[in-house]
Amino acid sequence: MSSPAAKEAGLEYTPVDQIPKIVADLRANFLTGKTRSIEYRKNQLKQLAFMLKDNSDAFVESIRKDLGRSKFESVFAEIMGCTNECIEAINNLDKWAKPKKPWAGVAWAMHGATVRKEPKGTVLVIGAWNYPLTVQLGPIIGAIAAGNTVILKPSEVAAHTARLIAELYPKYLDPETNRCVNGAIPETTALLDQRFEHIFYTGNGTVGRIVAEKAAKWLCPTTLELGGKSPVYVDESADLSIAAHRILWGKALNCGQTCIAPDYILVPRKIQDPLIAELKKVHDKFYPESQGGIKGSASYGRIINTGHWKRLNGMLAETKGEVVLGGEGDEASKMLAPTVVKNVSGQDAIMQGEIFGPILPIVPVDDIKAAVDFINARDQPLALYLFAGDRKVKEYFFDHTRSGAAVQGDTLLHFAIDSLPFGGTGPSGYGNYHGKCGFDAFSHDRASLDAPSTGFLGKIIEMAMAPRYPPYSDSNLKQFQLLVGKSLNFSRPKNPNVSTSAAKTGGLRKRLAILVLLISLVLGARSRGLLTL
Repeated sequence: MSSPAAKEAGLEYTPVDQIPKIVADLRANFLTGKTRSIEYRKNQLKQLAFMLKDNSDAFVESIRKDLGRSKFESVFAEIMGCTNECIEAINNLDKWAKPKKPWAGVAWAMHGATVRKEPKGTVLVIGAWNYPLTVQLGPIIGAIAAGNTVILKPSEVAAHTARLIAELYPKYLDPETNRCVNGAIPETTALLDQRFEHIFYTGNGTVGRIVAEKAAKWLCPTTLELGGKSPVYVDESADLSIAAHRILWGKALNCGQTCIAPDYILVPRKIQDPLIAELKKVHDKFYPESQGGIKGSASYGRIINTGHWKRLNGMLAETKGEVVLGGEGDEASKMLAPTVVKNVSGQDAIMQGEIFGPILPIVPVDDIKAAVDFINARDQPLALYLFAGDRKVKEYFFDHTRSGAAVQGDTLLHFAIDSLPFGGTGPSGYGNYHGKCGFDAFSHDRASLDAPSTGFLGKIIEMAMAPRYPPYSDSNLKQFQLLVGKSLNFSRPKNPNVSTSAAKTGGLRKRLAILVLLISLVLGARSRGLLTL
């Protein structure tokens, strides 16, 4: 049954009983080898890029209806980013997909050791509503580039954009290899009951665990992008004006509904008030009263639905901190102003889960060490932000914390750089994508060996490898160790539990022995008439 939002948007759900056949058809079409063609993959990526270009205004309007977002934010944060990723993949796909030939060592030099980049099969991408293009089409780009057949399940919460994607998908992408399935929990459950070779999910940890459990039935690998509370530490050595501009921008973009938005600020107690003063200045500059303030601003988005609006207002009602900026809202339009709350403790209601909205708590701490301890006492965040001018502070902060990404001097921008991997760690998710990382996520590194087994070279290699065959003997073992074993060509570290004083073993001696062995093989082959020199 469609939700009220889906009905209002005209979003039609895919019949549940059709889902098994959709998946089966894609699996069968993968086995035809159609997607193995690099040229075919490029053409599908080109089609995706033109889908974005041709329908840019329609996407801007659908996202405005879903999230109240401005054209600038939708083009900057979604359409431009996805288009750039398509172009990046098209321009580099030949290089990414080219088999790699690693050096396997002298003993295996003639065995043709190769790593082939191969598609996994049929994959599922389950998208999120907050960036209905970026977090849905972004993984699709990597999946198509890697040569898979793909099902996209857009989020029904962003119903207008999901409807538009469903309408455009079969017009631009080949339905034999790319399908869009719309729906809510029943349709998603039906998808997860099917067999896939990879599942990519963006959303919350609760659903992420369900996805992982469903995938485990088929031993299907997953990539989970789950968000979390991403902290900002503002040091005394920071430029507070620049920090305030970049933090408030990162928090207000998409009305705070960003998985890597600054979730809360840690700051030395003595600069909490100076930072707040700068945040107020920036707020008035971003949303001037001469243009209607925050309520009349065309540059500020809205909360996705009434349920989320009430959740965020519930946080504000329960906080023990002091609201020093914003706090006003309107349920009918789902507007909630950027809100700064000072003197928040780690036990406050506002600190118990990811905010995912425009509320910015400030937690005063004693120093950088206290900030690091505060962060490490909690789940690893998807992103970690630092504003500092002191090099030692930077080194200490990043050397003593864990996170999906670490950024000094700004917020959010690492997501826009497709040469950087994007992904979480621990409860914030696992696996990476963007650019080549997206291609790698949906590719299988297939080891390949082409051992000579016929002709003259086959006979030479057979002589070299013959000591592996039964009947086994110590002599044969020594020969084989000499051929393929590696020497401990390093000194033994100090260990009070081991009394020996043995030093490093001879790597040079082994290399000389291998050379002698190979020469002996050549001379032996010559004496048997297998080789004429």
